[in-house]
Amino acid sequence: MKKALAIDVGGTKLVYAVINEKGEFLSEVKKTFTPQKIDELEKVFKQIIKENENEVDIIAFATAGAINLENTKVESSTPNMPDGYNSLDFSRLSKKPVYVENDANAAAWAEYKIGAAAGCENNITITLGTGIGGGFIVEGRLLRGKSGRGGEVGSMKINGRDRICTCHRKNCFESYASGVGLKKTAQELAENDLSFKNSLFCSKSPQDVTTYDIINGLKQNDEYCIKVFNIWKNDLITGLINITNIFDTETIVISGGMGEFINTEEIQNAVNAEIVVSPVKIKQAKAGNYSGMIGAALLACTKY
Repeated sequence: MKKALAIDVGGTKLVYAVINEKGEFLSEVKKTFTPQKIDELEKVFKQIIKENENEVDIIAFATAGAINLENTKVESSTPNMPDGYNSLDFSRLSKKPVYVENDANAAAWAEYKIGAAAGCENNITITLGTGIGGGFIVEGRLLRGKSGRGGEVGSMKINGRDRICTCHRKNCFESYASGVGLKKTAQELAENDLSFKNSLFCSKSPQDVTTYDIINGLKQNDEYCIKVFNIWKNDLITGLINITNIFDTETIVISGGMGEFINTEEIQNAVNAEIVVSPVKIKQAKAGNYSGMIGAALLACTKY
């Protein structure tokens, strides 16, 4: 049975373990900080690989950013990665085959193979965190697009309120339905809604209200926090309606930190009431916090 050293590359930490072709962990999960200089990062990659290379058949990376069609390089990286990250040729890091995949795509593959979308040949995983990521499985295949950059669902335009996204464009799905989007909605409502003056956070400046404040306020039935969350939830529903109408998918899996706070049955009913295609199932993710590593390992084992 094939084994992969799976490495999940984040802006602040690297997480890695040995995983087999069934998605089973064969070693403990280890973590280390992500160096902020490219030469130091490459050195850490090589050290991790050196320690595990003889035990595995393949090296599999899950990382943010757009990946080339050969799965060997990150063609455009995110701002929290070191300068020069997109010039690193991952295939040169080991004598064994090296496979690199976008972390959202990898997580989607894990959900398809062993998670909430198992058995669904057409499914989409939406990761709701600080931003929004997406992975699309169409007829049992990962949708990568002509250049490997397909599935950038966070940049989908929705009919918003003229809000600037972190990508500097206006009215992206991510600028409304992500964790950052929730914070922006909270701050906007605090500026002009009377409910803020009677809220748990009325002593704060509107620009100091955080995502955590809203989540904590929800638990205490704070009227202002409920209003904010309902606006955020409707923005999420709008995006999911658009995605479902375009792809006519069987299942949408919701993962990520913000996904923990939604009622998937409520969201599913709202989406199905508006779409023009057949009903969709909306489920919470099941592959766990290491879905990116699992998906990268499974994809690598399939390719090599």
